[in-house]
Amino acid sequence: MNLARFSRSPPAMPVIVRTALLLVCSNVFMLFAWYAHLKNLDHKPLIVAILVSWGVALFEYCFQVPANRIGYTALTLGQLKILQEIVTLSVFVPFAYYYMDQPIKLDYLWAAICMAGAAYFIFRGG
Repeated sequence: MNLARFSRSPPAMPVIVRTALLLVCSNVFMLFAWYAHLKNLDHKPLIVAILVSWGVALFEYCFQVPANRIGYTALTLGQLKILQEIVTLSVFVPFAYYYMDQPIKLDYLWAAICMAGAAYFIFRGG
């Protein structure tokens, strides 16, 4: 029996995919750190909202820093930034709709189109 075929590790996930997945996780925490206090802690003193937000933001950084370190091995700084903004918008819209009970606006589509343009220019390699 040939055991070599069972011991092979799966192919490595591309850097941009690993980076994007870590940025999605980071952005979920970021959105909760930045905005959830508006819904959940509006009756608490400001210092409580600040401290809770800092605590949540710690988890944001636990994903964001590795995402940028991994991403920077294959992407430029500009590409990392645009990827971050695309991920932010992609995570923000469902967060705003499902968690914050905000209506989805056509403006989100226009923003996404602008982001697609930004992605084109930053990733085109020209």
